[in-house]
Amino acid sequence: MSARRAAINKAREKADTRRLNPLEEFVWQGRDQRGKVMKGEQLARNANLLRAELRKQGINPTMVKPKPKPLFGGAAKKISSRDIAVFSRQIATMMKSGVPIVQALEIIGGGNKNPAMKKMVNSLRNDIEGGASIYEAMSQFPVQFDELYRNLVRAGEASGVLETILETIANYKENIESIKGKIKKALFYPATVIAVAILVCAVLMVYVVPIFKSTFADFGADLPAFTNLVFGISDIMVKWFWLIGIIVGAGIGFFIFSYKRSSKLQHTVDRLLLKIPVIGKVLHESAIARFARTLAVTFKAGVPLVEALDSVAGATGSMVYEQAVLKMKDDVAVGYPVNVAMKQVNLFPHMVVQMTAIGEEAGALDTMLYKVAEFYEEEVSNTVDALSSLIEPMVMVVIGGLVGSIVIAMYLPIFKIAMTVM
Repeated sequence: MSARRAAINKAREKADTRRLNPLEEFVWQGRDQRGKVMKGEQLARNANLLRAELRKQGINPTMVKPKPKPLFGGAAKKISSRDIAVFSRQIATMMKSGVPIVQALEIIGGGNKNPAMKKMVNSLRNDIEGGASIYEAMSQFPVQFDELYRNLVRAGEASGVLETILETIANYKENIESIKGKIKKALFYPATVIAVAILVCAVLMVYVVPIFKSTFADFGADLPAFTNLVFGISDIMVKWFWLIGIIVGAGIGFFIFSYKRSSKLQHTVDRLLLKIPVIGKVLHESAIARFARTLAVTFKAGVPLVEALDSVAGATGSMVYEQAVLKMKDDVAVGYPVNVAMKQVNLFPHMVVQMTAIGEEAGALDTMLYKVAEFYEEEVSNTVDALSSLIEPMVMVVIGGLVGSIVIAMYLPIFKIAMTVM
């Protein structure tokens, strides 16, 4: 036992040494044994080690130098959740095909165009090659591989079914990305159109309305109250546009800053969003779908239920549901069935509670939760399609109302003057 522990400690020390000396990307050129010119790119800790590696491969290096950095910061591209979903599918496919984990990571890292992703994958490969477990290697990147992801990998390694777990994770990640994409699709279009409408109205108020005001002033006629109101707003915007811009920008920045650091504000905003007609329904259904699928995946992987609920809480995408699931975890920890704990938080529909109860009684909780997830994912898709059809005319009404009000305010004096002349 002591010898095994010593070997593990030695492997970990080796992995720590690798992390302290990170890999660097080099470009090289050389000649093989036939004299043919060869060139390529490769990660290495330094140029001398890369030269030695090339000589082992039968290549006499003539040039080895660090790869130049992109001129406009292309290397600063971040790792997105979509990148992690693609990575999960790639590693699951390769391992299920019998490719060893180190070789699979080498292939994925070599073919990745995102420098940050490539660096992370190669770091995983080197840590695992140095003796660390996949769970330990992924723990070095807690932002990219959240607690849920790492717990599933640890459960897969412990039970010897890592290939199956990785495929489950890949399916899970793809489903979650699909739901997120549908929600973004539902919200992006109206937000963009309304932002453009506000910008157009601001341009009209600052540049066009003052021209009408000076024209009407030459007539010396009394202007309608609505026109005077629009002129007054225009004067404020022309005179204080810089201050308005600073206040709006500072307000948005302060809100984002506070939102990221205040769980109370996040809870309040999420609660208000859930009450918005139609959009709130989409957010409710997506949170339930994510909860059901995540709990099904973790429970099926063999993660204990209380620990699974703790991991699931952060995967719901809503602070309201996150706090509800944490309360459920506390109830389950003292002996309540999941369906009873679910009923107590008063967030889940009756159908979800009843299907969970049936799953618990039949010993097939994960199967029932998968069914719930599939049902609500389909509901999200249908609601988003209906929302898109509903929002388009509503957006047109909002734009027409904003721009039309300004146009009417400008033409009312013309009608009044025309009636006076007649």
